[in-house]
Amino acid sequence: MRLFGLNEANELIPVIRPKLARLKNFYSKLNDMREEARAAAAASECGGGMAAGPVYVKMLYEIGKITSEFGEMGVQLKDYSRGLVDFPCLRKGRVVLLCWQLGEPDKIEWWHETEAGFAGRQRL
Repeated sequence: MRLFGLNEANELIPVIRPKLARLKNFYSKLNDMREEARAAAAASECGGGMAAGPVYVKMLYEIGKITSEFGEMGVQLKDYSRGLVDFPCLRKGRVVLLCWQLGEPDKIEWWHETEAGFAGRQRL
């Protein structure tokens, strides 16, 4: 597990913000295509398919790519629909999570214990 300093995590915000926005957009579009995808899956034994199949598959690929990039950076994606991420950090000798989401300022202002989750956020 990669541990971040506050400054290091803040420097990543401009990098991850557009990726989170793309993820949120992809998931919204996939949600809009859900019924057509279910029908295509149900008809798969008969050849199935859907008109927007290539677009659907491309979005799934892009989601996987972005998610992998977060993992490679050490950033923990917590909620794609909110654009919520955590950065493991050493604070007072123990690992906690710096917490940031889309819509917040360009600097991290919150943290929480690893088991507390978003509901346990505290101001830095």
